[in-house]
Amino acid sequence: MIEVVVLSGKGGTGKTSLTAAFAHLANGSVICDLDVDAPDLHLLLQPRQMASEPFISGHEARIRAEHCNGCGLCMTLCRFNAIAESDAVPRIDPLRCEGCKTCVALCPSQAIDFNPKQCGQWYLSQTRMGPLVHAQLIPAEENSGRLVALLRQKAKELAQERQLSLVLSDGPPGIGCPVISSLAGASLAVIVSEPTPSGEHDLVRIVDLCDHFQVPVGVIINKADLSVDYHRRIETFCDERTIPLLGSLPFDTVFIEAVVKGRAVTEYVPDGIADDIRRIWAAIEAMAKIGTTV
Repeated sequence: MIEVVVLSGKGGTGKTSLTAAFAHLANGSVICDLDVDAPDLHLLLQPRQMASEPFISGHEARIRAEHCNGCGLCMTLCRFNAIAESDAVPRIDPLRCEGCKTCVALCPSQAIDFNPKQCGQWYLSQTRMGPLVHAQLIPAEENSGRLVALLRQKAKELAQERQLSLVLSDGPPGIGCPVISSLAGASLAVIVSEPTPSGEHDLVRIVDLCDHFQVPVGVIINKADLSVDYHRRIETFCDERTIPLLGSLPFDTVFIEAVVKGRAVTEYVPDGIADDIRRIWAAIEAMAKIGTTV
């Protein structure tokens, strides 16, 4: 099975728009949105939800008021200042609680429960381009990397079940924990960059991360006409690191128009920039050997 993940060192490069276009061009794939903190691929694919499951990760302490003797030991022990005085018994702030279990273990009245914590929800949906596995982390909750790993596992299981050879994932931006979870073990990382100082800087960081995990890399320069100088700098960087430059795309407001219509660019227009994207997808297929592995 081949797993292609589309990444960007920074947000706003056009990664999700291009992923939607690739999903439209792919001849059968499981689509996966791995940006669990701020997912938006569903805005273009307009999924019909088929199943939904809670994402349970970690634990959360809760005081049973009827069993608490009000000794205040838990407040003294909590190094995260998550337990504060209240009218009757101490109160645990769920936003501060790190789930370390110290208060649970040392409460003399054994009045503190340690319940599994729901951090988000993950979904299996159907779109006009194929099945979509996606999720939404509850704001301020952690364990995004673990949720990303769960989505990848479910996407692979679904691909095997439906006898599809490709999992196409829209990864999160940056180089943090969810990106590492998206990247490790992937067949190919397609990095979308832009010719700006921050675009060049963050491209170097994400390429270094891919090298660390020994994942092959291809680069797309989007909004390529923003700066001739930085376009050349990125081309030179790719040359020096022996990274295939899969293609360059000019700045085009058709991307915005397609988003407003809830369509992939290759659906919205038949030619022009859509032809450029088709050539890039053909290069990705060749590099990842899509269609040769089941």
